[in-house]
Amino acid sequence: MSGTSARLLNLLSLLQAPRDWPGSELAARLEVSPRTIRRDVERLRDLGYPVRATMGGEGGYRLVAGTAMPPLLLDDEEAVAIAVGLRTVARHPVAGIDQASIRAMAKLQQVLPSRLRHRVGALNAATEAPSPFSGPDIDPEILTVIAGAAAGHERLRFTYEAGDGTASRRLVEPYRLVTVGRRWYLVAFDNDRDDWRIFRVDRVSAPRPTGVRVPPRTPPAEDATAFVTARLYSTAPTYRAVATLHASAEWVAARLGDAAGELEPIDAGTCRLSGQSDTLEWLAFRLVMLGCEFDVHEPPELVDYLREMAARTLRAV
Repeated sequence: MSGTSARLLNLLSLLQAPRDWPGSELAARLEVSPRTIRRDVERLRDLGYPVRATMGGEGGYRLVAGTAMPPLLLDDEEAVAIAVGLRTVARHPVAGIDQASIRAMAKLQQVLPSRLRHRVGALNAATEAPSPFSGPDIDPEILTVIAGAAAGHERLRFTYEAGDGTASRRLVEPYRLVTVGRRWYLVAFDNDRDDWRIFRVDRVSAPRPTGVRVPPRTPPAEDATAFVTARLYSTAPTYRAVATLHASAEWVAARLGDAAGELEPIDAGTCRLSGQSDTLEWLAFRLVMLGCEFDVHEPPELVDYLREMAARTLRAV
Protein backbone atom coordinates (compact mmCIF):
# COMPACT_ATOMS: atom_id res chain seq x y z
CA MET A 1 0.00 0.00 0.00
CA SER A 2 1.41 3.39 -1.01
CA GLY A 3 2.15 6.07 1.55
CA THR A 4 -0.65 8.27 0.20
CA SER A 5 -3.21 5.45 0.31
CA ALA A 6 -2.24 4.48 3.85
CA ARG A 7 -2.39 8.11 4.95
CA LEU A 8 -5.85 8.53 3.40
CA LEU A 9 -7.15 5.49 5.27
CA ASN A 10 -5.70 6.79 8.54
CA LEU A 11 -7.24 10.20 7.89
CA LEU A 12 -10.62 8.62 7.13
CA SER A 13 -10.45 6.62 10.36
CA LEU A 14 -9.83 9.79 12.37
CA LEU A 15 -12.58 11.75 10.63
CA GLN A 16 -15.17 9.08 11.50
CA ALA A 17 -14.89 10.00 15.19
CA PRO A 18 -17.90 12.16 16.18
CA ARG A 19 -15.93 15.40 16.63
CA ASP A 20 -14.33 18.23 14.64
CA TRP A 21 -10.61 17.79 13.95
CA PRO A 22 -8.53 20.98 13.55
CA GLY A 23 -6.25 20.77 10.52
CA SER A 24 -3.19 21.38 12.67
CA GLU A 25 -4.08 18.43 14.93
CA LEU A 26 -4.62 16.13 11.94
CA ALA A 27 -1.29 17.26 10.49
CA ALA A 28 0.47 16.49 13.76
CA ARG A 29 -1.20 13.07 14.06
CA LEU A 30 -0.26 12.05 10.50
CA GLU A 31 3.11 13.84 10.54
CA VAL A 32 2.44 15.88 7.42
CA SER A 33 1.89 19.57 6.63
CA PRO A 34 -1.52 21.31 6.91
CA ARG A 35 -1.36 21.78 3.12
CA THR A 36 -1.13 17.99 2.68
CA ILE A 37 -4.16 17.55 4.95
CA ARG A 38 -6.16 19.95 2.77
CA ARG A 39 -5.16 18.01 -0.35
CA ASP A 40 -6.05 14.68 1.28
CA VAL A 41 -9.46 16.00 2.35
CA GLU A 42 -10.13 16.98 -1.27
CA ARG A 43 -9.12 13.47 -2.38
CA LEU A 44 -11.62 11.95 0.08
CA ARG A 45 -14.33 14.26 -1.21
CA ASP A 46 -13.54 13.21 -4.77
CA LEU A 47 -14.03 9.60 -3.67
CA GLY A 48 -17.47 10.46 -2.29
CA TYR A 49 -16.76 10.89 1.41
CA PRO A 50 -18.73 13.90 2.74
CA VAL A 51 -16.07 15.79 4.72
CA ARG A 52 -17.33 19.05 6.19
CA ALA A 53 -14.98 21.92 7.01
CA THR A 54 -15.85 24.67 9.51
CA MET A 55 -13.91 27.85 10.13
CA GLY A 56 -12.92 29.60 13.37
CA GLY A 57 -11.19 28.68 16.60
CA GLU A 58 -13.58 25.75 17.23
CA GLY A 59 -13.64 24.66 13.57
CA GLY A 60 -12.09 21.75 11.79
CA TYR A 61 -12.93 18.72 9.64
CA ARG A 62 -15.58 16.10 10.27
CA LEU A 63 -17.10 13.24 8.26
CA VAL A 64 -20.85 13.90 8.08
CA ALA A 65 -23.95 12.22 6.70
CA GLY A 66 -24.25 12.58 2.94
CA THR A 67 -26.88 11.81 0.32
CA ALA A 68 -25.52 8.29 -0.22
CA MET A 69 -23.26 5.79 1.47
CA PRO A 70 -19.62 6.63 0.59
CA PRO A 71 -17.80 4.02 -1.53
CA LEU A 72 -15.65 1.32 0.05
CA LEU A 73 -17.72 1.35 3.25
CA LEU A 74 -21.07 -0.49 3.17
CA ASP A 75 -23.94 -0.90 0.75
CA ASP A 76 -27.45 0.05 1.86
CA GLU A 77 -28.52 -3.43 2.98
CA GLU A 78 -25.31 -4.01 4.92
CA ALA A 79 -25.58 -0.61 6.59
CA VAL A 80 -29.17 -1.25 7.69
CA ALA A 81 -28.32 -4.74 8.99
CA ILE A 82 -25.37 -3.47 11.02
CA ALA A 83 -27.28 -0.47 12.37
CA VAL A 84 -30.19 -2.66 13.53
CA GLY A 85 -27.78 -5.10 15.16
CA LEU A 86 -25.89 -2.33 16.96
CA ARG A 87 -29.11 -0.76 18.23
CA THR A 88 -30.27 -4.13 19.56
CA VAL A 89 -26.98 -4.57 21.43
CA ALA A 90 -27.27 -1.01 22.75
CA ARG A 91 -30.70 -1.69 24.23
CA HIS A 92 -29.71 -5.07 25.67
CA PRO A 93 -25.93 -4.84 26.12
CA VAL A 94 -23.73 -7.91 25.80
CA ALA A 95 -20.77 -8.10 28.17
CA GLY A 96 -17.47 -7.49 26.41
CA ILE A 97 -18.84 -5.68 23.35
CA ASP A 98 -21.13 -3.12 24.97
CA GLN A 99 -18.80 -0.11 24.70
CA ALA A 100 -17.47 -1.20 21.31
CA SER A 101 -21.03 -1.38 19.97
CA ILE A 102 -21.71 2.20 21.05
CA ARG A 103 -18.51 3.47 19.44
CA ALA A 104 -19.38 1.66 16.22
CA MET A 105 -22.95 2.97 16.29
CA ALA A 106 -21.72 6.54 16.77
CA LYS A 107 -19.37 6.22 13.79
CA LEU A 108 -22.04 4.70 11.55
CA GLN A 109 -24.48 7.45 12.54
CA GLN A 110 -22.11 10.04 11.09
CA VAL A 111 -22.50 8.75 7.52
CA LEU A 112 -25.91 7.04 7.51
CA PRO A 113 -28.21 8.86 5.03
CA SER A 114 -31.61 9.94 6.32
CA ARG A 115 -33.45 7.48 4.05
CA LEU A 116 -31.57 4.60 5.69
CA ARG A 117 -32.15 6.00 9.18
CA HIS A 118 -35.90 5.77 8.51
CA ARG A 119 -35.53 2.13 7.47
CA VAL A 120 -33.52 1.33 10.60
CA GLY A 121 -36.14 2.99 12.79
CA ALA A 122 -38.98 1.12 11.08
CA LEU A 123 -37.23 -2.24 11.47
CA ASN A 124 -36.56 -1.64 15.16
CA ALA A 125 -40.15 -0.62 15.80
CA ALA A 126 -41.50 -3.66 13.97
CA THR A 127 -39.22 -6.38 15.29
CA GLU A 128 -37.83 -5.48 18.69
CA ALA A 129 -39.53 -6.84 21.81
CA PRO A 130 -37.83 -6.14 25.16
CA SER A 131 -36.92 -9.23 27.14
CA PRO A 132 -38.41 -9.46 30.65
CA PHE A 133 -34.90 -10.31 31.86
CA SER A 134 -33.28 -7.20 30.34
CA GLY A 135 -32.82 -3.81 31.93
CA PRO A 136 -34.77 -0.63 31.14
CA ASP A 137 -35.24 0.08 27.45
CA ILE A 138 -32.73 2.68 26.19
CA ASP A 139 -33.13 4.94 23.17
CA PRO A 140 -30.01 4.29 21.04
CA GLU A 141 -30.08 7.93 19.90
CA ILE A 142 -29.39 9.03 23.48
CA LEU A 143 -26.44 6.64 23.71
CA THR A 144 -25.09 7.94 20.40
CA VAL A 145 -25.27 11.58 21.50
CA ILE A 146 -23.54 10.81 24.80
CA ALA A 147 -20.86 8.71 23.12
CA GLY A 148 -20.16 11.47 20.61
CA ALA A 149 -19.78 14.09 23.34
CA ALA A 150 -17.48 11.82 25.33
CA ALA A 151 -15.30 11.07 22.31
CA GLY A 152 -15.00 14.76 21.45
CA HIS A 153 -14.45 15.90 25.07
CA GLU A 154 -17.51 18.10 24.67
CA ARG A 155 -19.71 19.36 27.50
CA LEU A 156 -23.22 17.95 27.51
CA ARG A 157 -26.56 19.20 28.87
CA PHE A 158 -29.47 16.92 29.68
CA THR A 159 -32.46 16.49 31.95
CA TYR A 160 -32.00 13.89 34.68
CA GLU A 161 -34.74 12.23 36.73
CA ALA A 162 -33.67 11.15 40.22
CA GLY A 163 -34.96 8.03 41.95
CA ASP A 164 -37.72 10.02 43.67
CA GLY A 165 -38.95 11.46 40.37
CA THR A 166 -37.34 14.89 40.78
CA ALA A 167 -36.03 16.29 37.48
CA SER A 168 -33.00 18.57 37.16
CA ARG A 169 -30.91 20.05 34.36
CA ARG A 170 -27.29 18.89 34.32
CA LEU A 171 -24.14 20.25 32.68
CA VAL A 172 -21.45 17.56 32.57
CA GLU A 173 -18.21 16.49 30.92
CA PRO A 174 -18.95 12.88 29.87
CA TYR A 175 -16.16 10.38 30.38
CA ARG A 176 -17.41 6.81 29.80
CA LEU A 177 -20.55 4.80 29.10
CA VAL A 178 -20.49 1.44 30.91
CA THR A 179 -22.90 -1.37 31.65
CA VAL A 180 -23.32 -2.95 35.06
CA GLY A 181 -25.91 -5.65 35.52
CA ARG A 182 -28.71 -4.89 33.08
CA ARG A 183 -28.32 -1.09 32.92
CA TRP A 184 -26.29 1.59 31.11
CA TYR A 185 -24.49 4.18 33.26
CA LEU A 186 -22.68 7.40 32.37
CA VAL A 187 -19.57 8.42 34.32
CA ALA A 188 -19.20 12.19 34.02
CA PHE A 189 -17.83 15.23 35.80
CA ASP A 190 -20.78 17.34 36.99
CA ASN A 191 -19.79 20.99 36.46
CA ASP A 192 -22.45 22.43 38.78
CA ARG A 193 -21.56 20.08 41.63
CA ASP A 194 -17.80 20.15 40.93
CA ASP A 195 -17.50 16.38 41.36
CA TRP A 196 -17.66 13.08 39.49
CA ARG A 197 -21.14 11.59 39.24
CA ILE A 198 -22.79 8.42 37.94
CA PHE A 199 -26.01 8.75 35.92
CA ARG A 200 -28.42 6.00 34.90
CA VAL A 201 -28.88 6.50 31.17
CA ASP A 202 -32.53 5.36 31.26
CA ARG A 203 -33.19 8.45 33.40
CA VAL A 204 -31.46 10.81 30.96
CA SER A 205 -33.58 12.76 28.45
CA ALA A 206 -32.96 15.46 25.85
CA PRO A 207 -29.14 15.27 25.81
CA ARG A 208 -27.64 18.18 23.88
CA PRO A 209 -23.95 18.83 23.17
CA THR A 210 -22.99 22.41 24.00
CA GLY A 211 -20.26 22.78 21.39
CA VAL A 212 -17.75 23.59 24.14
CA ARG A 213 -14.75 21.26 24.11
CA VAL A 214 -12.61 20.97 27.24
CA PRO A 215 -9.33 19.23 28.08
CA PRO A 216 -9.82 15.69 29.43
CA ARG A 217 -9.93 15.50 33.22
CA THR A 218 -8.06 12.94 35.26
CA PRO A 219 -10.60 10.09 35.54
CA PRO A 220 -11.87 9.04 38.98
CA ALA A 221 -10.51 5.52 38.43
CA GLU A 222 -8.54 3.59 35.82
CA ASP A 223 -11.42 1.12 35.40
CA ALA A 224 -14.70 2.97 34.85
CA THR A 225 -16.79 -0.20 35.20
CA ALA A 226 -15.18 -1.07 38.54
CA PHE A 227 -15.75 2.53 39.67
CA VAL A 228 -19.48 2.34 38.88
CA THR A 229 -19.84 -1.08 40.50
CA ALA A 230 -18.15 0.05 43.71
CA ARG A 231 -20.28 3.19 43.95
CA LEU A 232 -23.50 1.29 43.33
CA TYR A 233 -22.81 -1.37 45.93
CA SER A 234 -21.76 1.25 48.48
CA THR A 235 -25.16 2.99 48.27
CA ALA A 236 -27.64 0.23 47.35
CA PRO A 237 -29.39 -1.82 50.03
CA THR A 238 -28.23 -5.43 50.07
CA TYR A 239 -30.45 -8.29 51.22
CA ARG A 240 -28.92 -11.56 52.39
CA ALA A 241 -31.28 -14.51 52.07
CA VAL A 242 -31.10 -17.86 53.85
CA ALA A 243 -33.52 -20.63 52.86
CA THR A 244 -33.88 -24.39 53.23
CA LEU A 245 -34.57 -26.06 49.89
CA HIS A 246 -36.31 -29.42 49.70
CA ALA A 247 -34.01 -30.76 47.00
CA SER A 248 -30.49 -32.14 46.85
CA ALA A 249 -27.57 -29.70 46.70
CA GLU A 250 -26.46 -31.26 43.41
CA TRP A 251 -29.88 -30.70 41.81
CA VAL A 252 -30.04 -27.08 43.00
CA ALA A 253 -26.49 -26.35 41.82
CA ALA A 254 -27.35 -27.69 38.37
CA ARG A 255 -30.43 -25.46 38.17
CA LEU A 256 -28.84 -22.24 39.45
CA GLY A 257 -25.39 -22.49 37.90
CA ASP A 258 -23.28 -19.42 38.67
CA ALA A 259 -26.18 -17.89 40.64
CA ALA A 260 -26.15 -20.71 43.19
CA GLY A 261 -24.52 -18.66 45.95
CA GLU A 262 -23.53 -20.70 49.02
CA LEU A 263 -25.01 -24.21 49.09
CA GLU A 264 -24.72 -26.44 52.12
CA PRO A 265 -26.10 -30.04 51.96
CA ILE A 266 -28.27 -31.01 54.93
CA ASP A 267 -29.18 -34.54 53.84
CA ALA A 268 -29.85 -36.37 50.59
CA GLY A 269 -33.07 -34.45 49.93
CA THR A 270 -32.51 -30.99 51.44
CA CYS A 271 -29.90 -28.24 51.44
CA ARG A 272 -29.43 -24.70 52.69
CA LEU A 273 -28.98 -21.80 50.28
CA SER A 274 -27.39 -18.48 51.26
CA GLY A 275 -27.07 -15.58 48.86
CA GLN A 276 -27.48 -11.85 48.49
CA SER A 277 -28.93 -9.33 46.06
CA ASP A 278 -29.80 -5.65 45.95
CA THR A 279 -33.49 -6.43 45.19
CA LEU A 280 -36.08 -8.57 46.93
CA GLU A 281 -37.67 -9.24 43.53
CA TRP A 282 -34.60 -11.07 42.25
CA LEU A 283 -34.30 -13.18 45.41
CA ALA A 284 -37.98 -14.16 45.24
CA PHE A 285 -37.80 -14.91 41.51
CA ARG A 286 -34.77 -17.13 41.98
CA LEU A 287 -36.45 -19.18 44.71
CA VAL A 288 -39.83 -19.52 43.00
CA MET A 289 -38.36 -20.52 39.65
CA LEU A 290 -36.34 -23.37 41.19
CA GLY A 291 -39.37 -25.64 41.08
CA CYS A 292 -39.00 -27.16 44.56
CA GLU A 293 -40.44 -26.52 48.02
CA PHE A 294 -38.48 -24.10 50.23
CA ASP A 295 -38.58 -22.41 53.64
CA VAL A 296 -37.26 -18.85 53.97
CA HIS A 297 -35.46 -18.07 57.24
CA GLU A 298 -34.29 -14.53 56.49
CA PRO A 299 -34.63 -11.69 55.78
CA PRO A 300 -38.14 -10.88 57.05
CA GLU A 301 -38.61 -8.47 54.11
CA LEU A 302 -38.31 -11.41 51.72
CA VAL A 303 -40.93 -13.39 53.66
CA ASP A 304 -43.32 -10.43 53.44
CA TYR A 305 -42.64 -9.98 49.73
CA LEU A 306 -43.29 -13.68 48.99
CA ARG A 307 -46.51 -13.56 51.02
CA GLU A 308 -47.69 -10.53 49.01
CA MET A 309 -46.70 -12.19 45.73
CA ALA A 310 -48.56 -15.37 46.68
CA ALA A 311 -51.72 -13.37 47.48
CA ARG A 312 -51.56 -11.59 44.09
CA THR A 313 -51.11 -14.92 42.33
CA LEU A 314 -54.10 -16.47 44.12
CA ARG A 315 -56.28 -13.48 43.24
CA ALA A 316 -55.26 -13.83 39.60
CA VAL A 317 -56.45 -17.46 39.42
